[in-house]
Amino acid sequence: MIQRPTYINKIMAYVDTPFVKILSGVRRSGKSTILKMIAKILRERGVSDEQIITYNLDSLQYESMTAKMLYEEIKGKMPLGKKAYLFLDEIQEVSDWEKAVNSFMVDFDVDVYVTGSNSRMLASEISTYLTGRYVSINVFSLSFKEYLDFGKQKATSTGNFAPYLSQNEDFARYLRYGGFPAVHLHDYSVDEAYTIVKDIYNSVIFSDIVKRSQIRMIDQLERIVKFSFDNIGRTFSAASISKYLKSERRAIDNETVYNYLRRLESAFILHRCPRFDMQGKELLKTQEKFYICDPAMKYSVLGYTPDSVAAMLENIVYLELLRRGYDITIGQLPNGEIDFVANKLENKIYIQITEKIERKESERREYERLLCIKDNYPKYVLRTDEFANGNYKGIKTMHVSDFLLSDEY
Repeated sequence: MIQRPTYINKIMAYVDTPFVKILSGVRRSGKSTILKMIAKILRERGVSDEQIITYNLDSLQYESMTAKMLYEEIKGKMPLGKKAYLFLDEIQEVSDWEKAVNSFMVDFDVDVYVTGSNSRMLASEISTYLTGRYVSINVFSLSFKEYLDFGKQKATSTGNFAPYLSQNEDFARYLRYGGFPAVHLHDYSVDEAYTIVKDIYNSVIFSDIVKRSQIRMIDQLERIVKFSFDNIGRTFSAASISKYLKSERRAIDNETVYNYLRRLESAFILHRCPRFDMQGKELLKTQEKFYICDPAMKYSVLGYTPDSVAAMLENIVYLELLRRGYDITIGQLPNGEIDFVANKLENKIYIQITEKIERKESERREYERLLCIKDNYPKYVLRTDEFANGNYKGIKTMHVSDFLLSDEY
């Protein structure tokens, strides 16, 4: 199993507390494995097997299970006179699941852990019965640091030490293969890796979106997905998608487009990043950007092209900021945009990202936008080409991979 201490440490802080631990994220991001790790740690701490109750509710075996049925089945497995540790994987597959979980919390001495792959269902159900009684932890595909750590774990466990790669070469491979754990269990070729990720994509689209939302116009949905994937890191609106589809003689109204985008967000395939007017100090309601859950998902659907790398660099930095708990917006200035303005509690950072800077005008543009911001919060220009490390008028220049591995923000 891929060790993921960042998530384990977050969850273990809430063991034996009166909160339901909810792990949410795109399918195959590693939520189920994290539950197994938690159960393993509990056993090492002396918790007996009879106290650990585990259900994978994504199994066909539980296809028609209701909250009442789940409650009755698990009720009969509760250990007498001991605390139970209940692990419920893909909980959204059980209708009204929150009623069962709430009853477990009320009726028994139990510590509950659940996973889910649909944010909209989780949010609506939690708000009814579990308000104030849960902690939510978002699980993403492997970060660059986790990718490197897993490579070391795999080499140690198998004794198969791969030839040493430089950090930049490792980063280029990570950018191409993405971070879905299943892709890194063996030494797959790019085509094999994308086949695995395409299967994940199909599972999400048809299980979590088409089937659950009873979508009939599957062709429309897939066209919107491909348009969104092809425009990662660019501002666009429902109107622009609608216009594009009409040009292909596929008429669709803006509200339907928004509904499809919301469903893709609910399944954690897409993440919406709003724009923020840095002079007017307000969120702008149009021309947002969307980022994908993992670079390999885009490549598995649209294919890999070298000219997509710049957008994927932005995407990878965005995901890393999400992992670290930042709220992220695109900063709108009169003379252009700041790629990311990231806020967390009292911390704020500004980030510009570029694949390479070949001309002085381009360099001036990247730095001048940040110099327009008259505060003392950290400012970064991140790039992947050859450059001299250091600061320029207080702005730190870093390689993207160094930023991803840094503990300074």
